[in-house]
Amino acid sequence: MRRPITATYRLQLRGPQADPSGRAFGFAEAAAQVPYLQSLGVSHIYLSPIFTADPASSHNYDVTDPTEINPELGGIEGLRELAATAQAAGLGLIIDIVPNHLGVENPRLNKWWWDVLRHGQDSEYEHYFDIDWHADNGAGGKLGMPVLGSPEDIDQLELREVDGEVMLAYHEHLFPVGGEVTLDDDVTEVYERQHYRLMYWRDGVISYRRFFSVNGLAGIRQEDPMVFEHTHRIVRQLIAEDLIDGVRVDHPDGLSDPFGYLNRLREVIGPDRWLIVEKILEVDEVLDPRLAVDGTTGYDALRELDGVFVARESEDSLSMLALQQSGSTWDEAAVEVTQHLLKREVAQEELAAEIRRLARAMRRDNFSTAGSGVSEEDLITTITELVAAMPVYRADYLSLSRVTATVVAEMSRRFPSRRDALDLVVAALNANAEAKIRFAQVCGAVMAKGVEDTTFYRACRLVALQEVGGAPGRFGVSAAEFHLLQQERARLWPKAMTTLSTHDTKRGEDVRARIIELTERPMDFSELVHRVTSVVPAPDSGTGHFLLQNLLGVWPADGPPTEALRERFHGYVIKALREASVHTTWVDPVESFETSVLDWVDVLLDGPVTSMISEFVAPLARGAVRVSLGRKMLQLTGPGIPDVYQGTEFFDDSLVDPDNRRFVDYTARRQTLDILAAGVDWEDLAAEAEAQAATTGDYPHLDLYGDRAKLHIVHEGLKVRAEHPEYFVGGDTQAVFAVGPEESHLIGQARGTESGVGIITLATRRPLDLERSGGWGGTTVTLPKGTWRDRLTGRSYEATVPLAEVLNLFPTALLVKDV
Repeated sequence: MRRPITATYRLQLRGPQADPSGRAFGFAEAAAQVPYLQSLGVSHIYLSPIFTADPASSHNYDVTDPTEINPELGGIEGLRELAATAQAAGLGLIIDIVPNHLGVENPRLNKWWWDVLRHGQDSEYEHYFDIDWHADNGAGGKLGMPVLGSPEDIDQLELREVDGEVMLAYHEHLFPVGGEVTLDDDVTEVYERQHYRLMYWRDGVISYRRFFSVNGLAGIRQEDPMVFEHTHRIVRQLIAEDLIDGVRVDHPDGLSDPFGYLNRLREVIGPDRWLIVEKILEVDEVLDPRLAVDGTTGYDALRELDGVFVARESEDSLSMLALQQSGSTWDEAAVEVTQHLLKREVAQEELAAEIRRLARAMRRDNFSTAGSGVSEEDLITTITELVAAMPVYRADYLSLSRVTATVVAEMSRRFPSRRDALDLVVAALNANAEAKIRFAQVCGAVMAKGVEDTTFYRACRLVALQEVGGAPGRFGVSAAEFHLLQQERARLWPKAMTTLSTHDTKRGEDVRARIIELTERPMDFSELVHRVTSVVPAPDSGTGHFLLQNLLGVWPADGPPTEALRERFHGYVIKALREASVHTTWVDPVESFETSVLDWVDVLLDGPVTSMISEFVAPLARGAVRVSLGRKMLQLTGPGIPDVYQGTEFFDDSLVDPDNRRFVDYTARRQTLDILAAGVDWEDLAAEAEAQAATTGDYPHLDLYGDRAKLHIVHEGLKVRAEHPEYFVGGDTQAVFAVGPEESHLIGQARGTESGVGIITLATRRPLDLERSGGWGGTTVTLPKGTWRDRLTGRSYEATVPLAEVLNLFPTALLVKDV
């Protein structure tokens, strides 16, 4: 019988065509890492999507054939070999599925989409996709696709023979043609006979549901039993062959009925396999306990684990600094207003096609006389405002049954002129038909684009808080809130995933730790900002303030910035500027502004303020590594199933994708793990560091806090989870407190069962402040009866012990009770 899930390790797979060098990381490469992952201590390998996608895709979320294991990764045989290798080592596999959409950027790669284009509503796959064929869809009842570069480009269509088939061509874009066609036929007549319309992309006529606003990802109708069965056939096969132990579901909120879908999926995989969902919860939102899942993918836990290390007393200082630099304090009120404005803007522009389709559905679903005299403009405006005001991704979960009514009531109170339109909207929603479903789907898309993809690239008070599911308006998490939320997770969702880094995080965990440490030095940071910008002013001060924090997060602590870092950060800058959409956008890039910002960054990396930044980063980095190590241990031993994102068992300076999907040096990690297995005398290392510090004036123990230390913490944390599963899933969690003058610097938690506590984790908060105050002093922690051994140092403790002794080698401790 396979071991239970205790921890996962995420691998990003890609085929050879996805990398300029032709280097692949498929099933064979993953299998080669099984011995290392077994030694590391995880129980399961968590794979990025494995179904056939665009060969050039570096992420594979643009699945083109969900019925086939990606041949670029090794195909079904490669997956079987990986599963066999993993199972022989006592490991299992978790797969990542994408039920909401399929990739259609290159129609020829998607045989279902190609068939729909060729045959229209007569295609056997027409009902697979969420297409609007109504006569009022803006494309004359045909499938409208935003392809043309200008309205006049329709004249550039031509007939072209490709692989023995005559196709309609628009530059590099190819489309099928129905009926008998030759190259000598009139291209206009052929085009007019087709079931699709190629639209000018700025017209906003899009006749199919998309993933957010990505034209190349077309939504599919999992609510149709035939579609569900066809798209999940391979999942059934993998279950039947016992190749996988669980499933991660990408973006279920995009589906028409997430609740029903997850119930059906649970029936497919069975009651015992792990099922988690990429469900983004707002701070005050709970996961509906009726869902047939084991929990979320852990963005909620990420917010808690980051937030509890923020020095909350610096809120006012950093708010004022943000105000000076950007014109906003970016406090909770400012963030909420910005989110509302940007969600409205997204609904009016990027997702205007979805709003118009929703409006048409509402008129069709309104069988009453409510709002019969409402104009199209008023209806569109009211829907836009309503969607922008929704506080969650979608409110049709049973646990959120009153959210929509509350928002409608408030809007009706504040805007009496909209009451007729609101009556029409509510009448349509109450019909429980198409409009109700589309409303929920549009709300999620608008939330994602307006908040995570735009607001979080504009807010700049403390950018470490701006991750998916984050709440930058709330300045950190108190110890009291943290402990309550850990108890809730242990009680309600003990098998939910927890994470610190993912393929979607905007900054890796160690980069965020560095930025979090700015809260310990708010005055020094303010001085640095003013000194840097007085010498090298940014082209836009708000943009500069945002980027400077990110640059500090990746700035080398042990030398000057490298050319490789410059190139990586340039890529991040362009993405950040265009996502923020203030001075340049993806749609209308302003090259002059982007170049000016890149030039400014280059001067920071190599110019008159470079040494100033390096001097500032040195102590910041010292505190950040302590935060990283303690936070990692809290994640590994806390409630839930911890995921280690590839490579983050070493310190990692990754930014947003594709930077965080780089290849990982597993040779270095295996070699370091071998060193740890042979034994490391941490006491001797500490003595050497002390002696070096006395000579150089550097802070001691820096030698301890390299990659070896982080791998040591990950390894020991994972081993303890594997050795004592009874303390974790189904176990209890309690808060652990220190007593003494520096007690607030300790965050601790205990894990155990009804018979008692068996594991205690201690971590250091605000390490730089602790350092300035002279250390732990007389602060102590009292341990339950018995002998407790620290798995990091090998030392044993009993009763009341000074933290200066327990935490003098590492900023964290993993105490396990001797039996």
